[in-house]
Order: sequence, then C-alpha cells, then structure tokens
Amino acid sequence: MNLTWTREERQFRDEVRAFAAAKLPDDIRDKVLRHQRLEREDYVRWHNILADHGWGAPNWPVEHGGTGWNALQRLIFEVECFKAGAPRLLPFGLSMIGPVLMKYGSAEQQARLLPRMLRVEDWWCQGYSEPGSGSDLASLKTRAVRDGDEYIVNGQKTWTTLAQYADWMFCLVRTDPDARAQRGISMLLLDMRAPGVTVRPIRTLDGGHDVNEVWLENVRVPVSNLVGEENQGWTYAKYLLGHERTGIAGLGHCHRELGILKQMAARAQSHGKPLLADSRIRDRISRIEVDIMALEMLLLRVASSNDGTPGPEASVLKIRGSEIQQDLAMLQMEVAGPDAWPYDPDWLQAGGDSHGPGPEMAAAAGAGYADMRKTSIYGGTTEVQKGIIARLVLGL
Repeated sequence: MNLTWTREERQFRDEVRAFAAAKLPDDIRDKVLRHQRLEREDYVRWHNILADHGWGAPNWPVEHGGTGWNALQRLIFEVECFKAGAPRLLPFGLSMIGPVLMKYGSAEQQARLLPRMLRVEDWWCQGYSEPGSGSDLASLKTRAVRDGDEYIVNGQKTWTTLAQYADWMFCLVRTDPDARAQRGISMLLLDMRAPGVTVRPIRTLDGGHDVNEVWLENVRVPVSNLVGEENQGWTYAKYLLGHERTGIAGLGHCHRELGILKQMAARAQSHGKPLLADSRIRDRISRIEVDIMALEMLLLRVASSNDGTPGPEASVLKIRGSEIQQDLAMLQMEVAGPDAWPYDPDWLQAGGDSHGPGPEMAAAAGAGYADMRKTSIYGGTTEVQKGIIARLVLGL
C-alpha cells in the first residue's frame, strides 16, 4: 500500500500486522497460503480471535459492537490480515445482511441477530439467485404466501455459497405475483433448519463444494422475520448488493495473491534462471501491481463517500476487482506452466510436500484460474454492472 500516511496510521498498520503475526493460528495460515479448503471451524475460530480483541466487525459502527474505524483503517486491516494468510471475514453476516438490518431491520431483529454475527454463532447465506433468475434477479419466482402469522415459502435458490454450513438465509421471495417484477419482492430471514429446507451440493472444477442449490418446500417463516415492509424487498436487495460488490473488489485477496505470484516467479526456472529475471514476466507483474494500487485508491474514494454507504460506483469496483483477480490467476497459471496440469485436490488438501508457495502452489494454479472465472459473474455480471454505470453514474 503506497499511501502518504500519518504517524497514527502507520502505527495502526504496525498494530494490525503484529496482531496477525501473533494471533493467527499457524494451521489456518498454512491452509490459506497453500490454497487449501477451509472448514467451518477454521472461519469460526478466526472470527472469535478477532472478537476477543474487539475487532469482530471492522465495518460496523460502535453502537452495534463494531470498531468504528474509518475507510483507511478498514482497508489497512483487510490488506494486512490477507497478506498474513488470514481467511476472509465471512461477508454474509458482517458485510451484507448486517448493514441491511442496521438500516431497515426492526429493533427486535437487531437485538436478536446482530450480536450473534460477531462470533458466527449464526452462519448466514444468501438466497438471491435462482435457475433462470441470476443476472435478471427481479424475475425470481420463489413464492411466499401469507398464512396468519407465517409465510409459506416454496421455490429454489442456486449458487448459494457455503449453504451447507448455514444456520440462516436472507432470502428474496415474491409476495405479490400481480405487481411488476421489482415491486412484488420481499426479504425474509429463513431458518435453514426449518422443515422443508434441502441443501444439495454443486461440485466445482477444483473438486470443491462452495456452492449449493437450496430447495424450499412449504417452509414456514414467522412474519416477524420479514425485513422492513412487505413488497419493498427490492430496495433492501439493492442496498445489500452495493455492500457485496464493494467486497467483491477483493483488494486484500489481490495483495496476497500478488505476493504469492512473485514467490512463484522467483522459484520457477526457465533456462537455468528464475522466471522473475525475465523482463516480460516482470513487466506483467508490475502492470498488475499498478492496477492494484489504482483499485486501492478507488476503493478508498468510494468507501469514504456517501457516509460509507456504497452507491452505483460500487459497480466500478466490482468490475475492476474481478478483472484483476482473474489476471492474477491467469499469470499464476502461466508461471506454473505444465506443473499446473496434474491438479490433485486430495494431494493438495493433504498439504503437498513443502512449506510456502512451492510445488503445491503450482498444482493449485490451474484450479485457481478456473475458479476465478466466477468473479465476473457472481454479485451481478460484468455486463449488468456496465449497464448500472451507464445509467446511474454516466446518466446515459
């Protein structure tokens, strides 16, 4: 991070760096830096370490148990933790439904649900996309019919990230089928342990199980779990997506993967010399590094404006962050060369045969490249983001 910082900001960076070095468990750090899959308990353990230190919600105001940090402090925290090998903070509670409940939720919902997010006492997932309703989210068909003090929900959600661990889902449902698409949508908080909820895995190219399809069959949801007003869910959904797209920029991820890329290039050999000695490779790495610096400046501008509430400018962050993450994955795979071909998930999960970005990193590069294709799709495709920028930023 190449910024002109005050003395206090440098001290804060050093504090975060020292904390991550001392408190991040070695086994979690090794998994992250080797691109191994994390289990539920890995995420929960790191969240609790942060919560014990008062850092459980870096982006929340103090009155809700957060740190009250400014935009630069949040950025420093994210980058330093990622570079140290920390897992990402689960966004579904802290960065997505949490801010929505703070703004639109009832006092009862805030008191009951927000404190439990700090230590992942409740794991949340996002019930937005459906078969045929991804980019055109307003066409969703999952129905919620009022029955006394409950809604009866029927439908299907797909690409639901980490739903296999989830206790709760914030779910978009259609409550008025006769209203025009955006007007008939509501947001419900749905207990994933309720009768009628079925989670089925969707296996990805890297052998992982991060995404799922979720079937909802006559699931009963208390009316008290309605967020805000009935049929106003599209307003809350857009507010949430602004926070999600800012997070998808993945600045901390970019910094960490850039460091791993440099280590891979220094270790890989071509004609008896490290690839990092090749001016063409150095040039491409430098270009990505400049792109990350520009993304950093843009993220600070967006995070510092509108009282921290992301506007349509978050779509610019989402596009650039997705492109840079894909560029990093592409160059990692190219540096790995033929070593990226024999990808073996079981061998990688077992820890490979060395510490740091060695042979196991080369073996993971091909899978990482394939996995990063999704960044320009989830959270709204690049094409959708360009449409938002054209209408709401450029006024076209």
